[in-house]
Amino acid sequence: MVELLNLEMAAARQRAKRAEHSLKQATALLDENHGLAVSLALCSRIRNGQARAKAAKRRLLKIAPTAH
Repeated sequence: MVELLNLEMAAARQRAKRAEHSLKQATALLDENHGLAVSLALCSRIRNGQARAKAAKRRLLKIAPTAH
């Protein structure tokens, strides 16, 4: 049972880190000078990344409410 909890927590932490990394990459690309269509696509990617990061953090807190 403890191993399963540790595995779930590790997976949730990994999802959160991946979502945050993807969000940072998209934000960095937005800072570069691209065309309007690329900027709009990046804004959409950033919004999706923010939602994924929030969802991953919520899942992590559901698994272990005391872990931050």
